[in-house]
Amino acid sequence: MSDDAIRIEGLTKRYGSGDTAVDALKGVDMSVAPGEVVGLIGPSGSGKSTLLKCLGAVIEPTSGRMAIGGETIYDSAEGGWQSRDLHALRRDRIGFVFQAPYLIPFLDVVDNIALLPMLAGKSDAQARLRAQDLLLALDVAHRAKASVAQLSGGEQQRVAIARALANQPPVILADEPTAPLDSERALNVMRILEQMASQYRTAIIVVTHDEKIIPTFRRIYHIRDGKTYAEQGEGRKIYDKRENK
Repeated sequence: MSDDAIRIEGLTKRYGSGDTAVDALKGVDMSVAPGEVVGLIGPSGSGKSTLLKCLGAVIEPTSGRMAIGGETIYDSAEGGWQSRDLHALRRDRIGFVFQAPYLIPFLDVVDNIALLPMLAGKSDAQARLRAQDLLLALDVAHRAKASVAQLSGGEQQRVAIARALANQPPVILADEPTAPLDSERALNVMRILEQMASQYRTAIIVVTHDEKIIPTFRRIYHIRDGKTYAEQGEGRKIYDKRENK
């Protein structure tokens, strides 16, 4: 088995059948190492959202293979999904960060984060300790008892990142996480994602149209017409020099 945190081989997704069939993915190949943050970019309709939904076990691919943490989760040659409980797979193995934080408004910050570990079987004390540790790592521990409405936009996104990490998933899928933010806050979110990826050995895929953050990626996957093309992040050296000043 591969040591990659994420490995996708020959993934296809067809919607419909016959003359009206649409091939959203046409043989996608992708790999992401533990602790790596990669960008996934491409025009609207190129297959980005479909790929993320397949990897997130939200929709079923048509063919191909996907593995997370060296464990195959989908293989068309072996009958499709290899897990009988896709809800548990999403809860325990995959973290999600979206453009909007989608925090639960009637829960305080700690409870928003602790909820997932508790649903996974952790005790109340264990879940809250995990939440507090993540808030400390993300520099928002002082907001632990605050309501969602009391948080700034940047603080809400940090709490959303903490929630994605709550069950220590090997994979985080981030869909346009910086779209509503200005340049400073967008780059700060990317710094946080890089820090968390390194600290927890989490593989992170960031789908983005945000030109401000593209130089932060060491590796980028372009997706065009349902296929992926990998390249090194051309602007990374410039970004690193700027950060080290």
